[in-house]
Amino acid sequence: MAALDFGAYEETVDRLCRRLRKLRFSAPVTHVYNPLEYARAPHMEYVRRHAVRGPRAVLLGMNPGPWGMAQTGVPFGEVAMVRDWLGITGAVARPKNEHAARPIEGFSCARSEVSGARLWGFARDRFVTPPRFFATFFVVNYCPLVFMETSGKNFTPDKLRASEREPLIAACDEALREIVSLVGPEWVIGVGQFAEDRAKAALGDGAFRYGRILHPSPASPAANKDWSGSVTKTLAGYGLL
Repeated sequence: MAALDFGAYEETVDRLCRRLRKLRFSAPVTHVYNPLEYARAPHMEYVRRHAVRGPRAVLLGMNPGPWGMAQTGVPFGEVAMVRDWLGITGAVARPKNEHAARPIEGFSCARSEVSGARLWGFARDRFVTPPRFFATFFVVNYCPLVFMETSGKNFTPDKLRASEREPLIAACDEALREIVSLVGPEWVIGVGQFAEDRAKAALGDGAFRYGRILHPSPASPAANKDWSGSVTKTLAGYGLL
C-alpha cells in the first residue's frame, strides 16, 4: 500500500494546533491538555510508522482519555498497548496548567485506560500484527483536546456551551476533512454516536460510507458485557472483517 503524505499530515496538525491555542473555555472546564503538542513525538511516530494511504476505514474517536492519548499521544493510546504492540515510545513533555489529579507521566504512567486496552486489544487479537490491522483501519480522534473540571473529572466536548463548542467544531471539522482526504478510506466509522454524527456533518452525505461501533468506555454497561464480540459483529456486518 502507498505511504501517507506525512508532510501534509504534519501541516494539518500544525494548523489545527494554531487554531486551538486561540480558544478559551469557561467553567466547569478548568484545565485543557493538547497531546498533539506536548506528546507530538510519539503521535507523529504513530502516523509515520503505521498510517498508509487507502485503508478501508477510519475509526474515529471523540477525544483523548486522561490515561490514554493524554499520556502517549496515540488515539486510545493505553500505555502498554502502544509500547508493546504498536512499538511506539517517545519523549512526552508536561502540559501547561497541569492538573494535580491528572499528571502527565508519558510512558511511565502506570494507569491503564480501559477504552484503549479494549480497542487495541481487539486489533491485536483479531489481526495479530499492526501491518495487518492498518491495511484495513486507521484510528484517529476527532478532537485532540482533553477537558477537565476542578476535581479532575473528564468533561466531554459535546457538553461545552455553544459559544465555545462552535469554534472548536469548526477547527476539528476542517482537520478531519484534511486527514480523511489524505488517508483516503472507503468508510468512516464513529467510535460512538458523537464521532459518527461529527463525521457525517463534517464530510457530507455521499462522500463516504458511514457507520458506528460501540464505544469501549467502561462507563457503558453494553461495552462491559462483550465489547469485542459486539464490535466484531458490527464490523463484519459492514464487510470490514
